[in-house]
Amino acid sequence: MTRRTTGALLATVLATAGAASAQEAAVQQTPDPYLWLEDVTGDRALAWVREHNAKTEAELATTTRFHSLETQIRAILDSDAKIPAVEKIGPYYYNFWKDAQHERGVWRRTTLEEYRKPHPQWETVLDVDALNAKENAKWVFHGANCLKPDYVRCLIALSNGGSDADVTREFDLSTKSFVEGGFFRPEAKGGLDWIDRDHVYVYTDFGPGSMTPSGYPRIAKEWTRGTPLASATTVYEGTNDDMYIAALHDSTPGFERDFVSRTIAFYNDELYLRDKDGTLAKIDAPNSAQKHVHREWLALELREPYTVNEKTYKAGSLIATKFDDFMAGKRDFEVLFEPDEHTSLAGVTWTRHYAVLNVLDDVKNRLSVLTPTANGWSRTPFTGAPAFGTLGVTAVDPDESDAVWLTATDYLTPTTLSLATLGQQPEVLKTMPTFFDATKDVIEQHFATSKDGTKVPYFIVRPKDLKLDGAAPTLLYGYGGFEISLTPAYSGSVGKGWLEQGGVYVVANIRGGGEYGPRWHQAALKANRHKAYEDFAAVAQDLIARKITSPKHLGIQGGSNGGLLMGNMLTQYPELFGAVVVQVPLLDMKRYSHLLAGASWMAEYGDPDTSDWDFIQHFSPYHLFDPAKTYPPTLFMTSTRDDRVHPAHARKMAAKMLDAGKNVRYYENIEGGHGGAADNAQLAHMNALAYTFLWSTLGGK
Repeated sequence: MTRRTTGALLATVLATAGAASAQEAAVQQTPDPYLWLEDVTGDRALAWVREHNAKTEAELATTTRFHSLETQIRAILDSDAKIPAVEKIGPYYYNFWKDAQHERGVWRRTTLEEYRKPHPQWETVLDVDALNAKENAKWVFHGANCLKPDYVRCLIALSNGGSDADVTREFDLSTKSFVEGGFFRPEAKGGLDWIDRDHVYVYTDFGPGSMTPSGYPRIAKEWTRGTPLASATTVYEGTNDDMYIAALHDSTPGFERDFVSRTIAFYNDELYLRDKDGTLAKIDAPNSAQKHVHREWLALELREPYTVNEKTYKAGSLIATKFDDFMAGKRDFEVLFEPDEHTSLAGVTWTRHYAVLNVLDDVKNRLSVLTPTANGWSRTPFTGAPAFGTLGVTAVDPDESDAVWLTATDYLTPTTLSLATLGQQPEVLKTMPTFFDATKDVIEQHFATSKDGTKVPYFIVRPKDLKLDGAAPTLLYGYGGFEISLTPAYSGSVGKGWLEQGGVYVVANIRGGGEYGPRWHQAALKANRHKAYEDFAAVAQDLIARKITSPKHLGIQGGSNGGLLMGNMLTQYPELFGAVVVQVPLLDMKRYSHLLAGASWMAEYGDPDTSDWDFIQHFSPYHLFDPAKTYPPTLFMTSTRDDRVHPAHARKMAAKMLDAGKNVRYYENIEGGHGGAADNAQLAHMNALAYTFLWSTLGGK
């Protein structure tokens, strides 16, 4: 299951809202002529997909540029010099790895001593390619949940082709094999979570009525080993209006607890403590707050102001108290973080004795360490934290140690991975190789002014000797939704496919994202969605005003919610762009809530079956398309196996534009799920298609 300006066209749309509403009413009374493309695996729909895939391949995949890019990107993705990210499970450090010899990947392990070496020796635990050959399947690894404290049994999730729906199978780490007659959850969206060796929580498709309208579990049960799934005991049953119900066990030694999670909608959830007799006690914190329970602590990340004990805590703050005190009715919080105009909380990482705060300051990471004391929490700098780039922190083993993994990266600097014990200098363990020549480029941050005067940050990566003549092929990327922040990161594919060849790369931090916390996200929700699009257009206009590029040389790219962003740029601001790449997008905003997981996003966009359609129609690209207008060349890309955002969004929009004679090409990968690709070969192919299209369209060398 993730910023514009130039409002001339949008102003026109709003000024003629009455006429538009009448037009849309007429449109909705007319049957959708492309509805048949919603039949994901229907013969007619797939025949259309194959036809247009072939045309796109013939245009883009037969060129020398394409073959060169695909080969180079595939080599980067398959490189054995990449950093193997690890997770500590018991005494071993586990990694899931894909390369040319392991297309679907191998789950493997090593020791920390071995991992420190430049070329560690790995022990294979599960070879997914071998499993696929044995079972004549197309499994994609979705992760493993291993039972503490002995770490012998694991629950492994496997997806057919990369879809969100998956199966769960019990696995024995001592024998490195699946357990005969062990726990097994049939294919569905949902999961299993260990309680103990003979009991699990299961939330999945139990039959008719057991899933929410969003396609996620509505019921959580407790299941005993050796009994049929149908006999599992109901722990909690949500309503038909809920989004996702789950149950989980916290196995922290000395703080073992069981919880039920009720997600009503995005940014609206309830958490219950489950007693041994099955009774539930609600953790009476705001539904909009993110709730962290760690050992004796309850921490709340506030998305809205919270008033308690005659004190109001600011939205975007992190506050903490003792969990048991809170459950007993006390409401004495300490503020661990409070945002200002420039800062937001990027995350909090708990170790055995500390909490590490990761704060964004104008989209730049700053780390600090919090220590609980008898007189409250004290704050100290994170020893040895890099002064540059995007910083990420994860705990190595929060039950046992104060060690963390520390990553540092930016657009031009290969990622480093360090092992840090808080209070000591980090030890650099791994450095990603240099995948492209970055010596000729420089990173800058600028701020564009949106239509309503809001300053919108964006990062630009450009050649140091760039001529400001408006001729540089420029790729502008954005997302702008679900409070997801876009921060600088090293990408061999972007570097090799775009930067090294002289292109300018830009990332827009538009509203709807999380760069400035909840306020930045909430500023572009529902009826205010247009502000995200105005922000993105403002960044495009700023690039043009600075003479970095010009419309015929400016391409844009985005996926998922970013695909909706691209659709609105295409239909509302076509004059600003020379090429548009739309990936796994939402586009038909009248139908979106009825397609796959779409109902789960109504907190973001609104409900099109209510009066919300009055504003939703103004950011529904499928309905904003005008066959009389001129649009820039466009490439739609999606996946048949995407069971989160329905492929029909891209199919129907492409079909409508193609039938109107517009400059459109379409490519649908048969596998891949919402990520678009199931293995490195597919990912390299799709990246090469996109870059080839952009270079050929924007006038690159």
